[in-house]
Amino acid sequence: MLKGLGKYAFRWIIAVAGLWMGIELFAFLSAESFWFHELGYERVFWVRLFTRLILLILGLGITGTLAFGNLFVANRLKFGKLDLLSQGLTEPPGGRDRWKRHISYPLANLKKTAPLNSYTSVNLESLLALVILLALAIASLLVYYAQVVVDYWHPGSWLLLNSPSVPLGFGLNSSQEMLQQMTTDWWQIALLLLFTVVIVLAPRILYAIAALFSIFFGLVLSGQWAKVLVFFHPTAFNITDPVFNRDISFYIFNLPIWELLEFWLLGVLVFLFASVTILYLVSGNSISEGTFPGFSDPQLRHLYGLGAALMGAIGLRYWLLRYELLYSPKNVIYGAGYTQANLEVWIYGGLSLLSGAIALFLLYLTLRVRQPQQHHFQRVKQSLGLYFVMVAIAGYLLPFAVQRLIVQPNEIERERPYIERSIAFTRAGFDLDRIDVQLFNPENALTVEDLLANDLTINNIRLWDTRPLLQTNRQLQQIRLYYKFPDADIDRYTLRKTVLPGDESTTERQQVLISARELDYSAVPAEAQTWVNEHLVYTHGYGFTLSPVNTVGPGGLPDYFVRDIGMESPTVRETVTDGTLGTANELIRASIPIGHPRIYYGELSDTEVMVPSNVPELDYPQGDENVYNTYDGTGGVSIGSWWHRLIFAKYLNNWQMLFTDNFTPDTRVLFRRNIKDRIRAIAPFLEFDSDPYLVVANTRLYELGTTPSEQPFPDDDNYLYWIIDAYTISDRYPYSEPTSEKINYIRNSVKVVVDAYNGKVKLYIADPSDPIVHTWEEIFPNFLQPLDSMPVALRSHIRYPPDFFKVQSERLLTYHMTDPTVFYNREDQWRVPNEIYGTEQQVVEPYYLIMKLPTEVSEEFILLHPFTPMSRNNLIAWMGGRSDGIHYGNLLLYQFPKQQLVYGPEQIEARINQDPVISQQISLWNRQGSRAIQGNLLVIPIERSLLYVEPLYIEAEQNSLPILARVIVAYENRIVMAETLELALNAIFQEEEPAAPIIRPVEDLSLPPLN
Repeated sequence: MLKGLGKYAFRWIIAVAGLWMGIELFAFLSAESFWFHELGYERVFWVRLFTRLILLILGLGITGTLAFGNLFVANRLKFGKLDLLSQGLTEPPGGRDRWKRHISYPLANLKKTAPLNSYTSVNLESLLALVILLALAIASLLVYYAQVVVDYWHPGSWLLLNSPSVPLGFGLNSSQEMLQQMTTDWWQIALLLLFTVVIVLAPRILYAIAALFSIFFGLVLSGQWAKVLVFFHPTAFNITDPVFNRDISFYIFNLPIWELLEFWLLGVLVFLFASVTILYLVSGNSISEGTFPGFSDPQLRHLYGLGAALMGAIGLRYWLLRYELLYSPKNVIYGAGYTQANLEVWIYGGLSLLSGAIALFLLYLTLRVRQPQQHHFQRVKQSLGLYFVMVAIAGYLLPFAVQRLIVQPNEIERERPYIERSIAFTRAGFDLDRIDVQLFNPENALTVEDLLANDLTINNIRLWDTRPLLQTNRQLQQIRLYYKFPDADIDRYTLRKTVLPGDESTTERQQVLISARELDYSAVPAEAQTWVNEHLVYTHGYGFTLSPVNTVGPGGLPDYFVRDIGMESPTVRETVTDGTLGTANELIRASIPIGHPRIYYGELSDTEVMVPSNVPELDYPQGDENVYNTYDGTGGVSIGSWWHRLIFAKYLNNWQMLFTDNFTPDTRVLFRRNIKDRIRAIAPFLEFDSDPYLVVANTRLYELGTTPSEQPFPDDDNYLYWIIDAYTISDRYPYSEPTSEKINYIRNSVKVVVDAYNGKVKLYIADPSDPIVHTWEEIFPNFLQPLDSMPVALRSHIRYPPDFFKVQSERLLTYHMTDPTVFYNREDQWRVPNEIYGTEQQVVEPYYLIMKLPTEVSEEFILLHPFTPMSRNNLIAWMGGRSDGIHYGNLLLYQFPKQQLVYGPEQIEARINQDPVISQQISLWNRQGSRAIQGNLLVIPIERSLLYVEPLYIEAEQNSLPILARVIVAYENRIVMAETLELALNAIFQEEEPAAPIIRPVEDLSLPPLN
């Protein structure tokens, strides 16, 4: 009776678990489908979902069928006690048969037994060693593949995860990696030993391990959905590699799938061969008897068949190793060098054919009608022995000898063509081959007239860094604890000089720092963190600050163009308010649209909110009271119906949604409001820049002198948008040396725009020449729009992305050397210079400038990075990324004459800190309670000369409110520190020649009050 009740309860448990999983799956699919439908990307969701589901089923099904099918056959063919007795073997004494309790005796074996092959018998010592070795191999497989799954797959992000690199197939390299990890992770060693002991003592656990392997391979295959999709939609690069003459598309789109097949085959077949062999070895009474009498004919056929499949997989592995030579890091260059291209490629091809020949021989023995004979088994052992000897000699000793005896004595001559290949393909992989290289010969003849002719550059020299500005914002502009400024971004805006529109001559471009005032719900006092406040009241941030980079307000504080919320500010010279955001003057109000300042989607937004509702939403504080608002945008998914509310209550695990009376028929749920999470959910096959930036633009009004855009973005009025740069990347570009993140191909192919109010997302193709983005365009039609369809008001704010520029700069440090001899000797290696920020050394980051290039007639927005030689501090070159108009995306490299000294940032910093007057003043400011902070040192090209500018800030140690105290300007052998940039420039370029090489501060340097 108890047994019946237990069986009945078990069925109920299974039924309830199945129902719960069904509800979870239904809620997930429904909620995600609604979310993607709201954004117009529902097809993207379903294609990804079905692709992953199909791959998961294939991985589980094929692996499970192979694993359990072979284990079932092995169970039918393994020895039982009666099988051995029928062969005339003696039953061991009672008590020694430790295994008979675990051995099944299939009916087929009792009826008919096959004769044993005594030439395959094994004594006890060899039997134990062989069983332990095979168990150790299975345990190693289990630990390795479990680690692979854990490293890049977890259920919480299975739709958001980018398709990772294909892991190494189980073999020598993967074993070495695992051994290296075990030196630090002792628990892996413990697991390895535990699994080995359990397999030896309880072979039936192999069935459970087979189930685990099926799940592992299903998950791994499902995780490679992006690579599978592009495999069926390749786009030609129209560039061939120099070794195999294959189009680069083969390596980007096809090779990863072949590697994935090899990864799967090796794992499954090694596990099956080892498992089946163990089952045969320990069956019957072999351990207790002290000897293994030999395999039966059916068992040998089974092992020959598995061996044939395994050798075929090994042959595939060697065939793919030919292509992986193009990613070899073993030489003076990255990729196939002399030894790899002329020897190893043929060795791997030969070993692949030899493996295939052995596989065919084993397959012949498997399918042969006559029973296996002793000489066949001997031939198999001889073939495998010869094979391993050839692998050792041809795969390791011969390449080593050629490299040492032939290549290294004449390395530069032998490797010259391969160095040229590595340089060319690395430059192509990082888009460096289109750099316009020019000589910049400093004339050092700047005059006052030159400064006046470049007034737009001078007027946009950045004196405010993002760090002190953010600290100031957090003191003056956060208004309430729950407001935060997560970042400040540099951009440029066109400002009017007069209020009369229609004349381009009355506008001027201004470089500014813009920072979004977002709502951080975690900063709301704990007592006020109720369900209503979290989801209905505290729903959005409000407004932004906008300040010029080059001017200072009263007391050394930022000179805000846009600031505050509905109140006057004492920090600006002139204050005009319109009831929402404060502006500096009427011209700023006419230039910067501020009428829609609410931010529902941003970098800090991480809670789901339900709007509009019967509860007013906090808009902004005003005095002792708050101003409230009701959301009227188009973002979110409707939860007006009860079943929509039920779905999202389950999906979000927010059950109070079912019981509140505050919802209306128009209420929507806004979730996944963090813009990074939002765009990753839509396009996980892209990599995204780490620095989204806010843009203020009226897409229904148009830039002066331009034609209206046919498709304004979005469908509703809004002025705040986030722009995020997206990249297509790969690690399979031949001969291209990868970065530390293992990327050797990258393009800034996509610009993403997110509506900060409505949450709408649009993706635009920024680099039509990229084959990878064309492949995704083919997979998801209408997913990506041409850049020309982006509204003009937004297009004027796209910029060369800093993360992409940093990667290119890092590669350029070595790969600007195009001469093979120079590259081999590393004669002209560059580095990124250091600077002092505050009191600490840091690497100079790329910075934006509005400047006029020596070959151009007007100023433009440029991202600039200086370089110095590896062993010296003088400036050797600077690279610029262009951001405006038809020149967007172009790279310039200006190299300085090597025979002429051009001061680098570290030399200028040293001269500043060695000057007795300036250093004394800085030391004076670094008194107790305050400190001086040396800001970013900017190298500014003007005409054919270089100007160096460094701001100097003062901040209190408590309640830090940095102020811009001084500006240091250096030109040639002259240095000035003054209160303003204008005073410093006037002192530098005064008509009278100074008596001393360093000009002292032009006025009293007493510290201004910190108020």
